[in-house]
Amino acid sequence: MDVETAQSEFPYPRRRVIRAVLKRLATMAIEVMTNLEISGRENLPEKGPLLLVANHFSPVDPVAMIRAAPWPPEFVGGFRMPNAPAVLTWIPALWGYYPVHRGTASRYALRAAQGVLAQDGVMGIFPEAGNWATVLRPARPGAAFLAVETGAPILPMGFAGLEDVFANLRRGRRARTVIRIGKIFGPFRVTARGRARRRQIDEIGHEIMRRIAALIPPERRGHYSDDPAIRAAAQGTEVYPWAEDPEDSRRWKRRLFARR
Repeated sequence: MDVETAQSEFPYPRRRVIRAVLKRLATMAIEVMTNLEISGRENLPEKGPLLLVANHFSPVDPVAMIRAAPWPPEFVGGFRMPNAPAVLTWIPALWGYYPVHRGTASRYALRAAQGVLAQDGVMGIFPEAGNWATVLRPARPGAAFLAVETGAPILPMGFAGLEDVFANLRRGRRARTVIRIGKIFGPFRVTARGRARRRQIDEIGHEIMRRIAALIPPERRGHYSDDPAIRAAAQGTEVYPWAEDPEDSRRWKRRLFARR
């Protein structure tokens, strides 16, 4: 996609005023609710094109990514947010993001990502495609597919402690949270076709997750842990819990608020 077409269809940056306000609010909220530590700022490039990737254990994760990023990231995310507290569901709508219906190949989201990156923009995506578990799960193909199709380099982030924010607030405590910013890697190219192409894209997805795993506590690395016991305990977490009824999320919300 040429830059002129990209600027017309998917301008970057956009919503400058509202995003500036939300960025300030996100910074204030994170500072009030948590004891935050950010490391690896030296790995932040001056500008894109760039794909931001991170683990996804909490609905607060996009807010943390906005807090840590010096540029206003665009996001590709799920159309449904079945386990997000109501207080957080209005933030994506105000910020603006490019929605994807789970289980479908969104040409619109891909074209949007291509348009943003063609303008040296920054696109955020959570490869696990949901925050229903607090250990790393295998990547869905979206992040790796975007990396291959756009040729953008990838910047990994690791979030720790955000899954404890709400439970700690209920107890009158601030959660200790950490954002670790890794080193840029990629870009990736895939020349194979058919099943071989899918295998290569899947392996890129695994590499993305391994890079993220190195930035989070060992006990949270799940499927990407070096410890067989941790990998065994993570089995089953990769299953999407709302496959039959995406709206039936009340028990998952209770689990979210009960986390210690």
